[in-house]
Amino acid sequence: MADSQALDRIIPRPLRVAPADGAFVIASDTLIVATDEESKSRAQQLADALAPATGWKPRVSIGPAPTIDCITLRIDPYMSELGDEGYRAMITPRRIDLVARRSAGLFWAVQTIRQLLPVEIFSTTKVNTTWSIPCGEIDDVPRFGWRGLMLDCCRHFMPIEFVRKFIDVLSLHKLNVFHWHLTEDQGWRIEIRKYPKLTEVGAWRAETLTGHSRDAKQSPQFDGQRHGGFYTQAEVRELVKFAAERNVTIVPEIEMPGHAQAAIAAYPELGNTNEPQQVWTRWGVNPNILNVEESTIRFMQDVLDEVTELFPSKYVHLGGDEAPKEQWKASSRAQARIRALGLKNEDELQSWFMRRMGEHLGARGRRWIGWDEILEGGLTPGATVMSWRGEKGGVAAARAGHDVVMAPNDTVYFDHYQSEDKSKEPLAIGGVSPIEKGYAYEPIPADLNDREARFVLGAQGQIWTEYIPTPAHAECMAYPRACALSEALWSPKPATPPRDFATFRLRLDLHLKRLGLLNVNYRPLS
Repeated sequence: MADSQALDRIIPRPLRVAPADGAFVIASDTLIVATDEESKSRAQQLADALAPATGWKPRVSIGPAPTIDCITLRIDPYMSELGDEGYRAMITPRRIDLVARRSAGLFWAVQTIRQLLPVEIFSTTKVNTTWSIPCGEIDDVPRFGWRGLMLDCCRHFMPIEFVRKFIDVLSLHKLNVFHWHLTEDQGWRIEIRKYPKLTEVGAWRAETLTGHSRDAKQSPQFDGQRHGGFYTQAEVRELVKFAAERNVTIVPEIEMPGHAQAAIAAYPELGNTNEPQQVWTRWGVNPNILNVEESTIRFMQDVLDEVTELFPSKYVHLGGDEAPKEQWKASSRAQARIRALGLKNEDELQSWFMRRMGEHLGARGRRWIGWDEILEGGLTPGATVMSWRGEKGGVAAARAGHDVVMAPNDTVYFDHYQSEDKSKEPLAIGGVSPIEKGYAYEPIPADLNDREARFVLGAQGQIWTEYIPTPAHAECMAYPRACALSEALWSPKPATPPRDFATFRLRLDLHLKRLGLLNVNYRPLS
């Protein structure tokens, strides 16, 4: 009799699962075959994933496969129905066939095979058990192309080893975008060789605010501990390669014109006041923003040149959010720029500034994306909007024919509390975003028609780290909420919304055991 429950172990849930009788047993003599050169790296990844817990590493070959006792991986460019990331898994008692149109699909197929095995396959040490996979057929294609998580490494620096682990766990859930927030008021985290002070000065702050910022307005308290760090270009290159091997694109974020005090502390000529600044030690919206001099524009374009040389991603995130305009209003040079350009106000001046950066990226074959404030002075051609203040900005952008990534703070901000009982939660920035809410999230707003909905690329979760000082804390805030979001972004839209959280919870109970074996500090379910 077909074991339908055994096949129902997978997060995110596949498009179609057809259980069948029996199971395929992986043994020490099981052969993994890449039937073409392009499949070789994915076959090797599967062998590597099986080795720690089984105690052996299956042999990998390239070429024709035997008829039995093997796992085959194959690229078929004519299977257009699978798209660029879909796959088909055919599992019989004597053979497993994994086929995809692109290499990315085979990587996701490997993640599915890992989840179909006993949970102990995620152990880092040998386990004595029968390594069986239930028979059946799986057709799987993601609903959205942008399925992401953002990690802020500026408010609190995260070691490169943790960032690697973060990407590895992200990819297990078939999430394919790692949005890396790299510059802020509180720290500049990426080496720029032309401007070494960005990390010599800008990567370090004297101390950090303790407690919640709303409680510190009258008498702020600080920890007195120097904090900082940055990623070398060599580390970035290695991380980009590591992510690409897992079908994850790293989208770097270089904030401008606001959230720039660390850069201004390093190079005061970038600011508006001619006053020396320190890397900021508080949280919130900072009044210090970049000026609009040509020298500053060239400076930031130089930064983007090094960033695009490091990151091959199609998109570069330019921020654009929370940029107070008081300094521009008080600046005679900024006001002269507004008049010379025939602009109406400072919001249009920001749009002009961002357009200059976007054009610079465009000349290098890249596109830019920014938070939804970039709508306020008029959206520049080619800009993609990341809608964080709810979905209103995303709706406006889609209706205007611009691509959109949904990131609403009331739903997918994973720095928010995870339950209403905040007394049982670690200190958080505020808001409540329980796992049930993220699981039910529908990235396409109901008031978009079919044509407009096509501009919604997908969505992502955000982990801002003002109140998340350690990697373990970041994992606790990310998981299991990211598990739920992965299904909202990969799996088909349910015929009768919302999604069935009860059945997801059953799969999640098993999945959390996997995360435990991977040493992920997930938040236990109540």
